[in-house]
Amino acid sequence: MKKGFIRKQTMAIVLAALMAGGALAGCSSGSKEATAVATETTTAGTQTTSEKEGQVPSGDIKPCTIKFRYWADNTDYSQLMQDIIKKFNDENGKGITVVGEESPWDGGAYSENLFNAKMGGGDIDCATWKLTSTPLFVNNDLLADLTPKINAWDKKADIDDNIYDIMKEAGDMERIYVMPWNIQVLYVYYRPSIFKKAGIEVPKTYEEFLQAIEKCTMDTDGDGKTDVYGFGMRGAKGGQEPWGSFVYGRGGSLEDLTTPEAIQGMQDFIDIYKKGYVPPTATSDGFSEIIANFQSGLTAMTIHHTGSSKEMEKVFGEDVSAFAFPAGKGQWTSMGDTETVIFESCENKEAAFEWVSYLAAGEGQKMWCEGTGNVPVSKSIQETDFFQNNRFMKASIDGQKFAGIIPILDTTTEWISTLWPNTVSQALTGSTTAEECMKTLQAGLYQ
Repeated sequence: MKKGFIRKQTMAIVLAALMAGGALAGCSSGSKEATAVATETTTAGTQTTSEKEGQVPSGDIKPCTIKFRYWADNTDYSQLMQDIIKKFNDENGKGITVVGEESPWDGGAYSENLFNAKMGGGDIDCATWKLTSTPLFVNNDLLADLTPKINAWDKKADIDDNIYDIMKEAGDMERIYVMPWNIQVLYVYYRPSIFKKAGIEVPKTYEEFLQAIEKCTMDTDGDGKTDVYGFGMRGAKGGQEPWGSFVYGRGGSLEDLTTPEAIQGMQDFIDIYKKGYVPPTATSDGFSEIIANFQSGLTAMTIHHTGSSKEMEKVFGEDVSAFAFPAGKGQWTSMGDTETVIFESCENKEAAFEWVSYLAAGEGQKMWCEGTGNVPVSKSIQETDFFQNNRFMKASIDGQKFAGIIPILDTTTEWISTLWPNTVSQALTGSTTAEECMKTLQAGLYQ
């Protein structure tokens, strides 16, 4: 059953969501010009590179062209996608030629343009994707159901079941319309030097995390004023993502924000503000502020993902690390996403699946994630030294099993943009209680 998912009539709301989408994830994909490279067919009876890399062998695939649309964040990513396309075309051994067409992300207009193209009969076979787009396209019968192909795929188990569950949740709760590709998982940044000064270790439980926030709030020069705050709280838009971890830490969930457990998680959020364990500007702090506060040494911990890790290392060298948000009665962290889809209109779905599975668990996955710094969904690639030796990637991978998304409903955009920051700000400053706050948030999300 769909729980209030976006219907055809709500296209204006959905497109706004696509434009606003994901405070978490950066975009992914790309080449500035269409790329088509001729393929070579291997000798019959030999194992092709595509089979070695986990693609689904099929006798039904005939030489064909697959038109693939994607976006890229920068010219380096554009070139990287060109390289991946060329490698696949050269080595798939089945006569499949992927033709890459780049389209700008343009603040989310990519998704709107893709929808208009498909509704107008455009011949795009597959594309890169954001989960927020899924309900609109599903309700207009534009996406191919990938469930049978994924179930028959010999690399299915290489991707964690939790990721597939999230893909289902974004569609109709029963089928998988979206092929996993790469993710971004929120984790906790911390300063080892501040932890040492506070006399604490990396917290292993939610309760220990709350204690660490308190102990890392310090007056380091003895002037009676706080010099280091234990946690960099994001109270402005986008703060709903790290906030969700507090709700789950007490055993609550996003499904019902009015349970005693969820309310207690909200109370924890209020308490660390009222007790002065976060900067007094927390009610209006957004992404830029929490990162600046952490990099200046004002906060001992904050929450973000690998997208900021290179800059953190530039600033701190070895004096910065990360851990997955620890478990209490429950455990959750927010996941940013970039996937691929195959359109129902695609005439060569088996061939298209060869391509998207190459990106999901083949050489394309390895090349893309190593080149962009995004987190791979393939377990076998996660286990390689490149990712295991990176402390920020390791924290992301540790959090993958319990990561999730804010429910994708026709209320979500307004809830994220306005209701959550305004209501939580009132709770932090004492204008409303934790219980009243959560009732308001529940009604706004699930009206």
